Amino acid sequence: MRRALKIAATAWGDMLSRFAVWFATVLCASSAALAETAPVLPLASHRAAYDISLADSAGPAPSSAATPISATGLIAYEFRGSACEGYTSNFRQLTEMERSEGEPVSMQVNAMSFEEANGKSMRFQIDARGLQDTPPVAGTATRGANDELRVVLTKPSAQTLDFGRDVLFPTQHIERLIEAAKHGGGATQARVYDGSDTGAKIFATLSVVGKEATKPDEDVQAASALGGVRRWPVVISYFDEAKTDAPPEYTLSFDLYENGVSGTLKLDYGAFALRARLRTLEILPTSACK
Repeated sequence: MRRALKIAATAWGDMLSRFAVWFATVLCASSAALAETAPVLPLASHRAAYDISLADSAGPAPSSAATPISATGLIAYEFRGSACEGYTSNFRQLTEMERSEGEPVSMQVNAMSFEEANGKSMRFQIDARGLQDTPPVAGTATRGANDELRVVLTKPSAQTLDFGRDVLFPTQHIERLIEAAKHGGGATQARVYDGSDTGAKIFATLSVVGKEATKPDEDVQAASALGGVRRWPVVISYFDEAKTDAPPEYTLSFDLYENGVSGTLKLDYGAFALRARLRTLEILPTSACK
């Protein structure tokens, strides 16, 4: 049982690291994407806080004693950038999860990234600490003249990886989703690299973009700046490209706002799910391109 709980805690660490990376990159990418989508909108540089809780999962009821029965935590996030300078995000997440057996599992994840506005390169670093610390991940992903993607990792160990063509960074992925949203929504597939896990994985993604939302917006209660801003529901399923005929590793659901802000998010692993509910939002000044 102790070994099972230890393995589960390690898996939770990987999941929370992934949640941190995708939460940060989705928010950053949303703003970046709008910089190149007509009509041109000001980038929503912003600072936001989100409360974490356990959410209902779409999968079967948990049967393992190591599966979380409750979760609490906080996310602090800041995005700044422009179409000239590129886009920087800083993200910190603190999470504690209770289980039916054993001590609570506490995790702290810090993630930083910088993505060039033209999508040619992305630098990233992820540090996670918890019941069993996972090694930090850091590196640079660069796209060559022929669109071949090369990733040079410096952590957890020096490694060079070639992933071929037709791989999107998160910003480019969200660009496609916003494009789809403004043309009525629908399903799209893409290979995506985000630097999560050990930095050596490509995700095959299936995204579904819904019609423009018209129902009352709960996020406006916490962030009046979102009042009247167009938004679309988005669901993205992430599959490990190396595993055929396997279910998605996780599914991310959120509202994508036209000003580049993402609202409340849900990350579903099947056995359990986490929700990050928007608590506060501060729009920050953004320097215009010269």
